[in-house]
Amino acid sequence: MKVTAILPDKLINDVKKLSHAKNITESLNIALKEWVNIQNLKKLNYSVKENPLVFNNSAIEIREINRAK
Repeated sequence: MKVTAILPDKLINDVKKLSHAKNITESLNIALKEWVNIQNLKKLNYSVKENPLVFNNSAIEIREINRAK
């Protein structure tokens, strides 16, 4: 998709420098993908916080199960 956006030069230069990409398009792709990944991780962290994982077996029980195999 072609997009026209007015962005500060400093922001673009920082993104280019930090992404080590070949051009602005690749730099912005990397930056946007990273931002989306971070947002997804935040959602996952919130979900786990609200509904923590529960393990039914203790470490000793799991060790015994693994050794029995």
